[in-house]
Amino acid sequence: MQNKIRNFSIIAHIDHGKTTLTDRFLHITNTVSDTNSAERIMDSNPIEQERGITIKLAPARMEYKGYILNLIDTPGHVDFGYEVSRSLAACEGSLLVVDASQGIQAQTLSNYEQAKALGLTIIPVVNKVDLPSAEVERVMLEIMELCNCDDSDIIQVSAKTGINVEAVLDAVIEKVPAPTGKPQSEPRALLITSHYDVHKGAIGLVRVVDGELSRKKLHFLGSGVSFLPIEVGIFSPEMKPVEMLHAGEVGYIATGLKDIRTLKIGDTVTEHVVREKVSPLPGYKEPTPMVFMELYPTDAAEFTLLQDAMEKLALRDAALTFTGTHSMALGSGLRVGFLGILHAEIVLERMSREFNLEIIATLPSVTYKVETTDGNKKDVQTPGDMPDPAEIRIIQEPIAFAHIYTPRDRMGDILNLVRDRRGEFKKSTNIGQRMLIECEIPLAEIITDFHDVLKSLTSGYASLEYSLREYRTVDAVKVSIMLNHEPVDALSFIAVREKAEYEGRKIVSKLKEILPRQMFELPIQAAIGGKVIARETLKAFRKDVTAKLYGGDVTRRKKLLAKQAKGKKRMKQFGKVEIDQQTFMSILKRS
Repeated sequence: MQNKIRNFSIIAHIDHGKTTLTDRFLHITNTVSDTNSAERIMDSNPIEQERGITIKLAPARMEYKGYILNLIDTPGHVDFGYEVSRSLAACEGSLLVVDASQGIQAQTLSNYEQAKALGLTIIPVVNKVDLPSAEVERVMLEIMELCNCDDSDIIQVSAKTGINVEAVLDAVIEKVPAPTGKPQSEPRALLITSHYDVHKGAIGLVRVVDGELSRKKLHFLGSGVSFLPIEVGIFSPEMKPVEMLHAGEVGYIATGLKDIRTLKIGDTVTEHVVREKVSPLPGYKEPTPMVFMELYPTDAAEFTLLQDAMEKLALRDAALTFTGTHSMALGSGLRVGFLGILHAEIVLERMSREFNLEIIATLPSVTYKVETTDGNKKDVQTPGDMPDPAEIRIIQEPIAFAHIYTPRDRMGDILNLVRDRRGEFKKSTNIGQRMLIECEIPLAEIITDFHDVLKSLTSGYASLEYSLREYRTVDAVKVSIMLNHEPVDALSFIAVREKAEYEGRKIVSKLKEILPRQMFELPIQAAIGGKVIARETLKAFRKDVTAKLYGGDVTRRKKLLAKQAKGKKRMKQFGKVEIDQQTFMSILKRS
């Protein structure tokens, strides 16, 4: 049976048609019927449907010409690269899908390099060949240069209309090797991802490497947890129970477990009775959060609901990490690690939709490594963790290595952007009509609006992919934002010293625009330590207390104005400023 199994994934940049191609595969193999399906079948999340992107790894099992084809539809956005690495670890081959009108993009190149490093068989596919804007010959030359292949190895298709799609399935059967596991050995399976079901508990997606998995008592080698599964099954693409999963197959295990900490992504699953004899599967790493934000409920009484919601989301999203935190201004909250800004936006949107929670999110930050004067070293993930400036000896920031694809005529603009963001140009390479720029940029400069500015400069034609390279020493400071002389931790941020004043002025100016006016005059300040570096004043509402006067002695007017000034001074002394969620989100999205 094992020689009739083919496990493959799809490598493609966002919006190059991989999900549409997957839908077409499901129809051709009669895995789903034409009358009982919607577009973007694999994107079950409403946010995926609306945005037209894949944010969650999804498997599907198809039967075609006597073969079992296990396809894992993977995300294409840079933030969700960890999902791609998981799908590649479970496959023997991959389709390299490239849009005929756009050509190879940065994410495509990154995933291709991962697949080559794992020794996967690559099948190049040019999609959207029916579009009027398609440049098939140019794109095929790019692929031939990248993959070192002939034009006869590249399959030209249109996933939308179904042109030549069956040839792709035939190529998968012919070129992708069968799994090489040992059917008679002790069972071992790789835990690829997980999601949560109210009735079945934590459900783990697994690729069986050796032996067979059934409903016998199973064991996670990494977490050391044993459990009796409720069911095992396959995805077609809905969950379908089976008696047993054989070597080489991709399926799921409904564990019945309620504790989110028991399913460690990349863990090895085996039978409980043989757990001492089995060695864990090698070569898998858990995803590392790149961006940190603090989340607080707008109503302090809802903190327990926020914690519960985050635990459920973390079970479905392996890259989400969180710990408790506390702010004097906002109360109890969670410090959450994300893969990038898009990942953070998706999680915040899911919090709002699925759990009906209103959340205040702080400015995003990266992890800095700080060495204090007494020799201690600590990781600083948020501005609130930054030690007193007098105690800091060295601060190191994360540096990302970035690949940027851009049209040749926009290269000058891109290099200026990289320079403005404290980046360092390394080299450029001609690829067809475009340039591949390699550079090093501080991660803190990428996580805010770098991707948006890049798209704006190139009319949407540039693409970006990056990975963490190293930590370097930087002269950084914590900038505190104060309202009415009270520091607001949630608005404070870390910046390099030379840009701190500029960034402080920008946020103070923006706060003046978006904060509602108070009954008292409100000073808005940015400070480094005890030194104020920027200030704006939000004028108070003014009631005309002299309106009722129609003449008489001028001292009466002066008395009324003095009384009003005295009241405003007292109000300013004891006044508190309410900052709503909209204000925080406006600051979060830099202008």
